[in-house]
Amino acid sequence: MNKPPSRRKKTTPAASNDSTLPNDLAEEDISPQENPALATIDVTAVEIPELTEQEQSDRLHLERRVERAFFEAGKALTELRDRRLYRSTHKTFEDYCRERFGFSRRQPYHLIEAAVIFDNLVEKCERMQEMCDRITRLRENENLEEAGRAVLKYLGELKRPYLTGVEEKLLILLESQYGVRIIL
Repeated sequence: MNKPPSRRKKTTPAASNDSTLPNDLAEEDISPQENPALATIDVTAVEIPELTEQEQSDRLHLERRVERAFFEAGKALTELRDRRLYRSTHKTFEDYCRERFGFSRRQPYHLIEAAVIFDNLVEKCERMQEMCDRITRLRENENLEEAGRAVLKYLGELKRPYLTGVEEKLLILLESQYGVRIIL
């Protein structure tokens, strides 16, 4: 039994703004005598442009909105749960979340936990930024002695977002010694 001839196209434009093929390409087929493994396919490279400054700004703004959305949802769910504001219509918080928001049993708790984690990360970042600002203000002091520079170098290389009691006292001592305004 004879096989019908293949209807493969020789060339296919990979990226085209027009969804229709030119007539000469649409009608052109690979003949049954040609080896399909040797067929030539022309592919047009598509350049993906970099984001403009405005697009980068828009992306950052939208990403922050998404982050805030889950954070706000988690905070609101925490308050709804803690204050039992569902009690007039539902027996349990889980029933309320399932019927009101279509959440699975665990989903509101995941959002609550995510909000707590986000809150902790923001707090740690703020503390680290405050510590870096204090160290930077001291390093900018022209009269800072070598011992002070060594202490600041040590404090600046810490891999944690807090100072121990002794480290905090050393930083306060340097700030008071060099007249750097202490912001706590």
